[in-house]
Amino acid sequence: MNTVSALTIQQYLETAGRRIDEELDRLLPPADRFPPSIHVAMRYSVLAGGKRLRPILCLEAGRLLRGDERMLLRVGSALELIHTYSLIHDDLPALDNDDLRRGKPTSHRAFGESTAILAGDALLTLAFEILSCPGPPPAACKLRVIHEVAHAIGTDGGMIGGQVIDLQMAGREVDSQALEYLHSAKTGAFIRAAVRAGVLYAQGGEEDLARLTSYGEKIGLAFQIVDDLLDVLGTQESLGKTVGKDDRQHKATYPAVHGVEASQRMAAKLIVEACEVLEPYGERAGILQGIARYLLVRQN
Repeated sequence: MNTVSALTIQQYLETAGRRIDEELDRLLPPADRFPPSIHVAMRYSVLAGGKRLRPILCLEAGRLLRGDERMLLRVGSALELIHTYSLIHDDLPALDNDDLRRGKPTSHRAFGESTAILAGDALLTLAFEILSCPGPPPAACKLRVIHEVAHAIGTDGGMIGGQVIDLQMAGREVDSQALEYLHSAKTGAFIRAAVRAGVLYAQGGEEDLARLTSYGEKIGLAFQIVDDLLDVLGTQESLGKTVGKDDRQHKATYPAVHGVEASQRMAAKLIVEACEVLEPYGERAGILQGIARYLLVRQN
């Protein structure tokens, strides 16, 4: 499995993504449940498509350690609700002011700003309701995952903190150390948490947790570097969102600081290192290694 091709991985991601979509459809309130306007908006953004990378990483990290797939699907889907909340809020006029997301009008364009804000809030709330629901795994495991996830999306080295720095750095000169912190917090922390959640739900050991944490950190940073590159090299058709906005908004990005070619080399190096971390697992880690390699060649 160490030579899993990009095409095979893409097919796997599509199949796994459909399983996540089915779970998300089950977990979300029906569109006609009162009050319907908020539930329609929640479902609109969550079920609009997407890579489902975070839940799939959670699922595969847990499967590597022979975790229960039913539980892993549930926790992974909760993470996707949090991710979608972050996208809805990130697209708002006060932040990135974007009109397109996943090839469709952004939530605030489709439903208005007030409903979009509340839809994001509702998805975040629902995610923690799911993460804390009764049943397996043991309560101590759930509590640790909830703590991990809350920290990863918070202000201290997490997603919200990274977003704040992103706004503050716009139009200002930034060095490579600050840029790495920005990307590791804004995007990498939550990807790392998704991997760690899978390990914790599978009740893996501390050595497993350390290895997979390193994997998650490396692919998380590589993912954001590639995202920066796609904003320069991609198309609106393939990305499903506006391109070139980082440059127009004078955002701190890897291509802006290091150039395109150097950024490509950095991302490739991180992916090689991420795959090497998993070598002790042999062929069992083939899917996770294949996902890491696929991140380099993705077009959206």
